[in-house]
Formats: sequence, C-alpha cells, structure tokens
Amino acid sequence: MVLAAAAAAAALAALALLQRLLWPHLWADLAFAARAARCRRRAAAAAAGGGGGSLAARFLRAAAAAPARPFLRAAGGAVPYGRAARRVARVANALRRRPLGGGGRLGPGVAVGLLAGNEPRFVWGWLGLAALGARPAFLGTALPPAALRHCLRACGARALLVAHELFGAVEPILGSLQEEGVAVWVLGAGPYPAGVVALQPLLDEASEELAPEDVWVPEDMNDTCLYIFTSGTTGLPKAARISHLKSIMCLSFYELVGACREDVVYVALPLYHMAGSLLGVVGCIGISATCVLKPKFSASQFWDDCRAEGVTVFQYIGELCRYLVNQPQRPGEREHGLRLAVGSGLRPDVWRAFLRRFGPIRIVETYGMTEGNVTLFNYTGMPGAVGRSSFIYKLFSPFELVRYDVSAGAPVRDAAGRCIRVGPGEPGLLIAPVTPRTPFLGYAGSRELSEQKLLRDVFTEGDTYFSTGDLMEQDSAQFVRFRDRTGDTYRWKGENVATTEVAEALVAHAALQDATVYGVSVPGHEGRAGMAALVLRPGCRLDGAGLYRHLEQLLPPYARPRFLRLQERLEMTETFKQQKVRLAQEGFDPARVPDPLFLLDEAARTYVPLGPRLWEDVVAGRRRV
Repeated sequence: MVLAAAAAAAALAALALLQRLLWPHLWADLAFAARAARCRRRAAAAAAGGGGGSLAARFLRAAAAAPARPFLRAAGGAVPYGRAARRVARVANALRRRPLGGGGRLGPGVAVGLLAGNEPRFVWGWLGLAALGARPAFLGTALPPAALRHCLRACGARALLVAHELFGAVEPILGSLQEEGVAVWVLGAGPYPAGVVALQPLLDEASEELAPEDVWVPEDMNDTCLYIFTSGTTGLPKAARISHLKSIMCLSFYELVGACREDVVYVALPLYHMAGSLLGVVGCIGISATCVLKPKFSASQFWDDCRAEGVTVFQYIGELCRYLVNQPQRPGEREHGLRLAVGSGLRPDVWRAFLRRFGPIRIVETYGMTEGNVTLFNYTGMPGAVGRSSFIYKLFSPFELVRYDVSAGAPVRDAAGRCIRVGPGEPGLLIAPVTPRTPFLGYAGSRELSEQKLLRDVFTEGDTYFSTGDLMEQDSAQFVRFRDRTGDTYRWKGENVATTEVAEALVAHAALQDATVYGVSVPGHEGRAGMAALVLRPGCRLDGAGLYRHLEQLLPPYARPRFLRLQERLEMTETFKQQKVRLAQEGFDPARVPDPLFLLDEAARTYVPLGPRLWEDVVAGRRRV
C-alpha cells in the first residue's frame, strides 16, 4: 500500500513537471476560460430575463442595490450610484417623446448624436437616451464641422444632444442640420439660436423617478444599441453598430481581468471611444466599482491623482504608459495603491520600464476592435503579447491567422482558393468566424461599407470571416503579438487614421496637385506617424503656415501629417496603385530621402524644413512629434 501511494505521488509529480515544461500556462488558460464562461452565462441569463437585456436597466438595478456607493468622481465632485440614477432619469423623462425636427417624436430606434466631453453629463445623456430605446451615436469632440455633419448623416441621426461647452462646434453647420430635420438639444440654459432647445429648464422640471421595469427592452439582443465611429479605409469615419449583447458583455470586462467591487478605476480615455465608455464606465457598472473620470490625461499629475483618489486600476493605451515613463523622475513614485493596469498597445520596452520604475503592477494587455467580433487577453503578464492562441482560449473566442500579401493587400490563397494558416513565427492576418455566437453587425449606411471587412470561402465553401486588417504573429508558446496594420489605416496617439481622408484634405489645398499618405515608425513612439508625399501644382510653392491653417480646419489634431515629402511626381505600381510601401520604408531620414522634407511644428503652427540636425533631435526624442 505504501509503495503504491509512493508510486502514485511520484507519477503525479512527474505529470506536474511535464505540465510545467510543456504547458506552463495551462492553469492560467483554464482559470480565464472559466471566468469567461461564467460571464457569458450570466449575460445570456440576464438577456433571457427581459429587462436584463437593457444596459440602462442593468445600471438602474446596480444603483438601487447600492445607492450610496461612489460611481463617478469627476471635476464637480463624487456622484454616488443613486444620484447618478436620478440624473439619468431626468434626461430620459425630459426627452421622452420629444418632437424631432423632421416630424415624429423620440423613441425606440431613433439615432441621436451625443457630443460631450469626458464628464458625467456624457453618461447621463447616454444612459438616458438608452432608457428610451434611442440609439446614441458617440461623436468625437475634435471633429471639424464637415466631419461632424458627415457622422450625423452616416448614422441617420434625427437629433443631436450636445454639451453647452461644445455648441460652438455645431453652430457652423446649424443651418444645414435644421434643413435636414435634425433637432438640436443643448445641455445648457441658453439662450441659443432659434430652433435650438435649451434642455436645462426641462431637466430642472423633469422627474427623478425611473424604475428598471419602465425602461425600454430590446426584442433582439443583436439589434443595434449605439454607434461608435471608427476610421476606415474609405476615408471618413464609419458608424460601427454596437449590439445590446456586446454592451451587456462589457459589464464583465473588469471581472475578466481581475478587478472587483472595491476597486477605484482611473479613466482618462475619450468616452466617445469604446475603451473609455463600454470598457471603462460600463465595466465599472458591472462590478459596482468607482470610476475616476478625467477630462484628459496628465502624465505630470497622474500619480498625485492616484494617491488622492485611491486609484487601484488604470485603464490605459500604450501611449499613456510611455508618457509616464518619459516623465522626469520624482520622489515617491512607488508610493501608490495601483495594482492593476489594463489596456492595449503597450510596447514591450515601455512595459518593462513601467514595472521597473513604478513597482509590481499587474498588467493585462488586451486586443479588440470597436466593430470586431474577436477579443484577445494577455492574462499571463508576458510583455509584448496581446493574447493567447491556445485551443482553450479559442473555445470561447475563435480566430485564425492567415498568410497575407502586403503588396497585393489581400490574403494569400492556395490553388483551391482557400486561405492558408500561418505557422509559429510567421506574421498573419487576424480573422474571426462570423457566426450567430460571434456576429459582425457592420456599419450604418451602405452594405458595401460592411462587406469590405468580410472574407468569404476562407477555409470551406460558404464560410464567412471578419478581417481585422491587423497582422499578428503567434509563437511556439501560443502567445499572440501585434505586428502591423494593413491597408490604408495606421494608428497614432491612440487613434486610427485613414490615409484617404488625410489625402483628400491635402489635395483640397490650392497649391497641391497630388498626395499620398502613409504611416512611418518614429523611435520611441507607439504606432506610426502620418507622412505625406506631395506634388505641388506648377508655379506653386509650399507655404507651411498656410497648409497648417488649411489642415486645422479639416482634420483633428492626431490626423494631421507629422512629416511632408515634396516630389516631382508620385510613383505608381503596374496596376496604378500608389507606391506606399517603399515610401514608408524610406521614412523621413534626410540621408535616405533625396526630396525636400518638412516637419510639423505645432508650437509655431507651421511646417518647417527637416534637415539632419532636426532629424537627429526627433530620433533622440529631443523634439516633440
């Protein structure tokens, strides 16, 4: 008996050793899969239960369960869940059956643009509209008037709810909005131009009562809940459809990454993006945590804010961590309560420097797209990885990496016309199957906008996959790492930039005849900076200050090209496509580029000549890009 027990113990020890050698992350994979399955079951059960399928109803229930718990901490002070629910109720009751500009009244299915900054009123407006069944469309606060009008048209908005402080961005297009039947409601007391409704008096008179059972309930969880705009290869922003199911699933985000009810979450990402709103705010609602909501990120103030607010969780994008690492060292940088940082786009070198400098903070790197149907989590703490490709992970979030031809801009297919899976160490296009369990809702507008993101007959006849447009690489240990973006979109300062939109803005300048836009790598920076190769019209010269003023009117700050390259003509491929690959490889080094180069100087509001000395300053990080 003793010998048998000893033999069993030895066998178990050998199996444990074998597991650590061959599958070192098995238990982490299983633990995460169990959490994911639990969250999915809970979301499905809530949706099947009627009112649980509504995000607004879930929020009101959370508020009723813990009305005194702090929900938002912002510039105006702390707002507990109970008071937040009353603010949401005021918005819903003030807007209930509100007349629309082109006739009819506000109700289920009506798209309403929401233009507000990182402040509690954004949340009140969002959830108040959702309680009525309306579909909020989150609008970027830096959009120029023409792009703002495009976004409202793209989602078919019948009304616009705008913060008083941002009404100035609406005034230039107010006439056209009124002609198109778009009602304009301002979160302010006024006075405003004729036809514009000042909501503050209505909010003051509105009831603070709104029960969860009085909230509108979707019949189909895959119906559109809201719109979030994302830049695509077609140029102008596209309105991505976010389903009710996806918004409900986001309630589990912080639970998935290891946060809990007692945590205080720091969110400085824009609420009009998914990371700030659906992951940051909704994630806090899901665990009844507290959200410290900042109007913008301040690297110099961050650690003081963390200490003052008792922050324990940080919602990041990689650029924010890089800003913190590049700050001058200060005493007490490790004297904080931050235990968890979760986000995307964190470079391995910044990851390691962040931990060395600020202490043993757990980092969970994630990957996802606003409109996508695949999400990756790196829950093991491996620097540089965005997720896992184990068969366990793929059980609840299936995806594939397929061979991609960068020059052709399409996946490589075999003789039978099927895509080819890549092996370890080989970059491949990240794709995910489109099924009832992992749907792709697409974009508002023409079907062609959504069709561009789909691949058909990928592995078998009739199958459909969503193409992320991102190149990934998996290693032998089943870690997935981001490698590059394909097509005409690059990422800069945490924003996706469509090169066609930038090129159209450039050639609208009277002195420019042609332009091609691409992204270039800048040492020490996340993503790729915008660079444009330009051809001047005969007899014209480049006026740096004039071009800056021109682009300021048409593009948000992050989309304006950082570098310019003047050419006699643009080189084309044999199929008359612009030669972006070679241009991107040559970059902005004066030693490699024979053409005149220019650098964006934000402080002087112009473009200045880029010579060897200035190039050295940029590469060394002494010159801000």
